[in-house]
Parts: sequence; structure tokens; C-alpha cells
Amino acid sequence: MSRKLLLILFLAGFSIIRAQSVYEFLDLDLSPRAAALAGSFVASNDDPNVLFYNPAGTYFLNGRQISFSFLKHLKDINSAGLVFSDEIESVGRLSAGISYINYGDFQRADEFGNKTGEFGAGDVALMAAYSNELDKNLSYGASVKFIYSGIDEYSSTAAAVDLGLLYAIPEERWSFGFSILNAGAQITTYNGTKEDLPLDFRLGFSKELLHLPLKFFFAFNHLNSESEKITDRFKKFTFGGELRLSRILKLRFGYDNEKRSDLKIGSSAGLAGFNLGLGAIIDQYLFDYAFSSLGSIGTLHRIGITTEF
Repeated sequence: MSRKLLLILFLAGFSIIRAQSVYEFLDLDLSPRAAALAGSFVASNDDPNVLFYNPAGTYFLNGRQISFSFLKHLKDINSAGLVFSDEIESVGRLSAGISYINYGDFQRADEFGNKTGEFGAGDVALMAAYSNELDKNLSYGASVKFIYSGIDEYSSTAAAVDLGLLYAIPEERWSFGFSILNAGAQITTYNGTKEDLPLDFRLGFSKELLHLPLKFFFAFNHLNSESEKITDRFKKFTFGGELRLSRILKLRFGYDNEKRSDLKIGSSAGLAGFNLGLGAIIDQYLFDYAFSSLGSIGTLHRIGITTEF
């Protein structure tokens, strides 16, 4: 089996094993900072990319912010994401985002194996979100998204919403988040049979230590997934840490227990599920990089830039 096919199976979330669903690219970490922390971002409140994990977290952002991320996959599969967020006085905070993945070109052939040309495949999601204060230090957020998937001349569309809550304790540097992602349905299908979207319930926290320049992140993901035992749902956890090395440089690391389990071949998983990253502040810009291991399949590299203006 080719490495490209293995990666596509990974991006599809192993849907054959878990449950048949479409648009699994929505689970993909685009932000290098979030990816370096293994996606433990549901309780983040200082990064516009939290829009993809918990729209309530955008309420705590300062000023007008924009962030761009690029993900280089194996072969010619690439992804990108863009987020913009701004506070409107007496209204609340409005945010918009787009995520896109291009699977590259494929050879078209007839039933006899004769090559007849090439075709492409890709997915895109457009998002618009609103967040505001529900009570002191407690925010809520909601986003609506339109999703499009295309393969050659065929396509499928869907609509979904994300909902979230975030509670912060600034004096103790705690933050707690809960979100429901991708609650929606297909509008048009590929083959006339409707499939479920990758619904995802997430719960987590972040904690910045008082006497050490370390911020810790933890999250339970896919809490709504079907499991033989209810305790199995809590095996889909991630955690990460962000260590401040200096005023301008941060080192990040993360671990994804679900990915490590899914990518295990035999008794070995290599470095699957482990992530590393760096963040550097230069003038008004934050530059991020992340490395993620898929075990024997290969590695992923992400870069990003975020600024406030």
C-alpha cells in the first residue's frame, strides 16, 4: 500500500473502523501551535485558531487578530487555514475562518486500466462565529460552517454548527473549555446515501504554572464516540505543554493517545502520536512551527504566522 494511500486513510479518521462519516478533514489540526500541543486546544483563550476547537475561546482575544497556517503532508497533499477575529463594541466578538485540503492529482483510467487523464480532489470549510460573555469570566460561542467536498466532477455539501463554553480563572491561571463540534448534516451527497458528520464532544483545561514558565494543556476528545465500555471514551485524550524559554521563544510538545493507538502496527508505534513545536515572536508577529509523527507512515510539518493589528 502506498504512503499516500495510508495518509489518506489517516486523514479519513479510520472511518471504516470507527464509523462511516464524511468530512473527516474537519478533525485535522491546521494551526502549528495547536498541533504541537496535540490538539489540546479546547480550553485555549489566547489564540484565534481556537475558533476550530471552541468558538467561546475567541471572546478572550485582544484586539483584531489574523492567523494563517500551512500544513505539508506526505506526497502532494497540502492543507491551509485562515482565521480573522475582531471585537465589535456593544455587540461581541466576530470571527471568520476557512480550512482547505487538496489531495493532489490522481490518474483516471477505464475498466481496462488504460489511462485517460487526471482528476483532483479537495475539501473546504467556511466558518463564521460569534462569542460573548455569559457571566463573569464565562464566555459562550457559536459558529456556523458550510462544507464542500469534491472529487473530479462529483461533489457533496453540508452545513454544521460548533457550540462552546469557556470559563477562565485569571488569578489562578486556569481555563476550562467544553465544545460540540460539527453538529449538522449533509445537504447533497456523493451517492444519494446520507452519512453522519464527524460529531465531536470535547472537554479540557489549561493551566499556567505560577512558579515555572510552563503552560499545560489537556483534553478529552470524541467523548461521544461509540465504545464497548464507557471508560474507553476517556482513552481518546491529548495533552501538551508550552515552555517559555525567553521573552521571544517558546518550546512546545504534545501527545495524542488515540493517534498512537490507531497508528500502531503490530506491537510498535514508533513516535506516532508525539508532536514538537517552536514559537518565536518577532516584532508584531508570532511565527510557529510544528512537527508531528505518524509512525511508519511518515511525518507532518506545519508553519504559521499570527499577528494583532
